[in-house]
Amino acid sequence: MKEKIRQLAKEKNAIILAHNYQPPEIQDIADLCGDSLELSIKAARTDAQIIVFCGVHFMAETACILCPEKTVLLPAPDAGCPMADMVDPQALSRRKQELGNIPVITYVNSSAAVKAVSDICCTSANVIKVVNSIDAQQVLMTPDKNLARYAAAHTDKQIHLWEGYCPFHNTLTAQDVKKARQEHPDALFIAHPECPPQVLELADSIQSTSGMIQFAGESTHTSFILGTENGLLYPISKAHPDKTFYAASEKMLCPDMKKITLENLADSLENLTGQVTVPEDIRIKALGAVQKMIAL
Repeated sequence: MKEKIRQLAKEKNAIILAHNYQPPEIQDIADLCGDSLELSIKAARTDAQIIVFCGVHFMAETACILCPEKTVLLPAPDAGCPMADMVDPQALSRRKQELGNIPVITYVNSSAAVKAVSDICCTSANVIKVVNSIDAQQVLMTPDKNLARYAAAHTDKQIHLWEGYCPFHNTLTAQDVKKARQEHPDALFIAHPECPPQVLELADSIQSTSGMIQFAGESTHTSFILGTENGLLYPISKAHPDKTFYAASEKMLCPDMKKITLENLADSLENLTGQVTVPEDIRIKALGAVQKMIAL
C-alpha cells in the first residue's frame, strides 16, 4: 500500500502533508510533517499540482487559501475540528459589532469563512506577537478561550474571549498533570496553550507542537511529559530517539485526527476524491488575514 501511494504521488505530481497528530503510518508516508500552517506555507513553495492534506478540514482550507492554483485533497472528508465548529462568521460578525468593531484575531484552527471576517490570524506559537502587533487596546480572540487567556497573561491589552475550546486539550486537568509528575518525577512538563490556565500554571514550558519538538531537542533534560494530543508522541520520539516522552493523559486523543488511513489516502490520490475548495470571495478575504500574520 505504501509503495502504491508513493507511486501515485509521483504520477500525479502530488505532495503529501501530515499533521503532527496523524497516525504513525501516515506520518511515515508523508513528504512533510508539522504544524498545519507551517505545512501549507511549505506546500505553496513546491511545484506540486496536488496537495494531499492528512489532517482536518480547516487545514485543507488553509492550503486552498494559500495555494489557489493547486488541487487540495482531504482523504477523509468528514475529518473536522470541534473547536473550529464552535464559531461561525455570522455570530462572529455580530459579536464584533456588539463590541464596537474592535479588531478580531482568529486562531488558524478555524474555517476559511471565519478567517474571512477576521482582521488577522494567529497560531499557538505566535499569538502573543500577533496580539501585541494590534494598534488597539481591546481585541476579540476566537475561537479558543484558553489560547486567549494565555495571550492575555502576556499582554497589557484587553482580550475579549470567545467561548470555544479544543475538547481534548480542555479536558486535561491539574490533577492529571500532578499524577503524571508523580509517575515521572524527573520529567519536564510541556503544555500546549490550548490547555486550561490551571494546567499552564504547572508547565515548565508552553509550546506549539513544533515548538515542543524543538524545545525537547534544545533541552538538557532527557524526559518530558507532553500536555497535548498524544499523536505527537510519535514524531517527537522519532526526532529525539535518545530522549523519553510520556503522555500527560491517555484521554488526549482526537478521533478526527485518526480518520485518515493508508487505504483512503490511496483512494484519494487515485481517484482525486475528497477535494476541498474555498469560494474565491471568501479566499481573498481570508488570505488577507493570514498574510498579515505571516508578514509579522
